[in-house]
Amino acid sequence: MLQSLALALLDVNQTKLSEWAAISVATLKRIEGASEIRGAADTLWKIQKALEAAGVEFIPEEAGRGPGVRLTQGQDKRR
Repeated sequence: MLQSLALALLDVNQTKLSEWAAISVATLKRIEGASEIRGAADTLWKIQKALEAAGVEFIPEEAGRGPGVRLTQGQDKRR
């Protein structure tokens, strides 16, 4: 879910993220559609690193608040 929120913040689609992360669109769709976190650790790491490079910051769960995402200042957006 955080991945989908990050895509919305960046205003990009799955195709663009799959290019940034060097994975297939089918793999990305499978991961996004899963009800549980699934996938090879390396693949998940590639997605996270690609989003972070584009300016997304992942916010950990804290004090009863759920996890989230936000854009960092000076965001790259990889356009």
